[in-house]
Amino acid sequence: MKKKFLTPLFFLAPSLIIISCFVIFPVFFSFYISLTDFNVRSLINWGNAKFIGLANYKSLLQDQLFLKCIVNTLYFVVLMVPLALVLSLALALLLNLPITRFRNFFRIGFFMPYISDAIAITTVWYWVVSKDYGILNLILGWFGIEGPSWLTDTRYAMLAIVGLVVWRSLGYYALLYLAGLQNIPEQLYEAAEIDGATGGQKIRYITIPLLAPTTLFISITSIIGGFQLFAEPLTLTNGGGPMDATKTIVLFIYENGFRYFKMGYSAASSYILFAFIFIVTLIQIKFRDQEISY
Repeated sequence: MKKKFLTPLFFLAPSLIIISCFVIFPVFFSFYISLTDFNVRSLINWGNAKFIGLANYKSLLQDQLFLKCIVNTLYFVVLMVPLALVLSLALALLLNLPITRFRNFFRIGFFMPYISDAIAITTVWYWVVSKDYGILNLILGWFGIEGPSWLTDTRYAMLAIVGLVVWRSLGYYALLYLAGLQNIPEQLYEAAEIDGATGGQKIRYITIPLLAPTTLFISITSIIGGFQLFAEPLTLTNGGGPMDATKTIVLFIYENGFRYFKMGYSAASSYILFAFIFIVTLIQIKFRDQEISY
C-alpha cells in the first residue's frame, strides 16, 4: 500500500515542486505582501517591511486613480465582450456556410492576428487608427466625415483599444464557435425546415441555444482577459493616456509595483482584481446553471 502511494508521488514530485515554487508560494506570499508596506527598501532588507493589515486595501478604495482604473476596465469589458461574441458568432456562421468559398483560407487569415505578437499587432493597429495617416480616418473621409484623433482624445481612446482587442481575438472565438457548430446534428435543421422554420428561426431556436456552452466559455475567458488588459494600452496609448483614459487595473498594478516599487500597494490591488474576476465568473456560472435547470 505504501509503495502504491510513493511510486506515483515520486513521478509527480518534479512537477509538484515547480508548481509549489512558482505558483502556490507566490500566491500566498503576495497576499502577505499586500498586508505590509513592502517597498524598495524592503527589497534590500525584508525586515524593513512593516505589517499594516488592511491599510493598503483601505487606501486603494480612496485612491481616485485606482477607482478610475476600475471604471476604465469595466467600460472596456462591457464594450468588448458583447461585441466580440456577436461578431465572432456571425463570422463563424458565414464561414460554416457550404456556399462560402476558400473557407480554410479565411479561417487561417482571421486566426493570424491572435497568434501574432501583441506588440506587432498593436503597431499595425496604430496605422489603422492614426489621425493623419490611418486607414480608418481615410475611409471616413470618403464619406465627408472628419475622423477624430482616436489615440489622443479621451472620448475615443478606449474605443480604439476595444477595436484592437476585438480584431485580434475575433478569429480565435470564431474557430471555437465553428467547432461548436460542427457538433450540432444536421437532422435538427432538417426537421426545422420541414416545420417551415426560416433561417433566422433556426439560428434563434437551434444554433444559439446549442452553442450556449461555447458562449459561456468565450464570455468567461474574454471577461478574464478584459480585466487583465495590459499590453494594448501600454503600447498604443503610451501607458494609459490620454489623461489616464485608458489606464487599466493591471497597468496600475504594474506602475506601482515596478515603477514606484510600492510592492504592498501593488499586491493589494492585484487581489482586488482577483476578487472582481472571481465574482463575475461565479455570477456567469450561476446564471448558466439556472438556464440548464429550466
